[in-house]
Amino acid sequence: MNEIKEHLDKAQNPIFYYDNDADGLCSFLIFRRYLGRGKGVAVRSYPELNAKYARKAQELNADYVFVLDKPVVAREFVEEINKIGLPLVWIDHHDIVTERFEKEFDNFFVFNSKKEPVTYLAYKIVNRKEDIWIALMGCVADHYMPDFASEFASAFPDYWSKGVKEPFDVYYKTEIGKIAQALNFGLKDSITHVVQLQSFLISCKGPGDVLLEAKGNNSFRQKNKEIREKYSELLEKARKEEFGRLIFFVYGGELSISAGIANELSYFFRDKYICVGYKNGEITNFSLRGKGVKRILARVIEGFEGASGGGHDDAVGARIRTGDLGRFRDLLIQSIDNNV
Repeated sequence: MNEIKEHLDKAQNPIFYYDNDADGLCSFLIFRRYLGRGKGVAVRSYPELNAKYARKAQELNADYVFVLDKPVVAREFVEEINKIGLPLVWIDHHDIVTERFEKEFDNFFVFNSKKEPVTYLAYKIVNRKEDIWIALMGCVADHYMPDFASEFASAFPDYWSKGVKEPFDVYYKTEIGKIAQALNFGLKDSITHVVQLQSFLISCKGPGDVLLEAKGNNSFRQKNKEIREKYSELLEKARKEEFGRLIFFVYGGELSISAGIANELSYFFRDKYICVGYKNGEITNFSLRGKGVKRILARVIEGFEGASGGGHDDAVGARIRTGDLGRFRDLLIQSIDNNV
């Protein structure tokens, strides 16, 4: 943590590439509000931070590169940043593969907690109490209950609820959770509007500012309302797609929110495995939830050409050819039934 802070303090014009979710956004906000300088870039490429994003560092004349909460960084991206001559600091908590990057590149630094979300680390590193509300949102959205939750509850009782015991209790049953959900929805907006959202959130004094009617958050509030309506519709459809111990739901369209749907289904159907897929042409991206689902997925995708997947033990992502959906579902059901 001290080393990360040293890197931060050295940076005069850093660029922060962050994963396109609340943990990534909140970790960027905490660092940016601490430094008072730097630019944020939400990374939408899946599963990796690919080489095309390196151009942004040059365009913004960055002197430091930080990668936040992105479990896969392409070798080509690292090579491009190295050519520019910039230090690259990768902060994560997934089971990441660095491919000996540290030995090949002198200006490459990896920090991995293996457990706590990047937002948690960011908050502990800069230690700004005024950002506790941002830190809490990033943590609970990533299904982690931080040790400062009770401190937040005391400071902001109107944004808390009785009976909160676990992260998704906060995410789905409190006012601060509603705001965290809104951040995830807001990141689905256009790049221009996400940049506007970043600037607005940097200026917010507390959670009460986020959803108030203001010129700086107009697009954010509209997008939140629009996506929440579509999300609720898809969630209701998904609830009906039960196959024994598995809920298996696939949808298409312009809106990719499979991870959010999978998370909420896993919260309300705790005895089930969850598999939600977003069909995008020839490829379908999946979010899977359930006890030991990483191990189950690893067994299943062995027989699928071009398939990939990984993540945490009980929460993973995967990519499958759309033409293989039926066989993938059947093998997943079989593997779950055989899992003890």
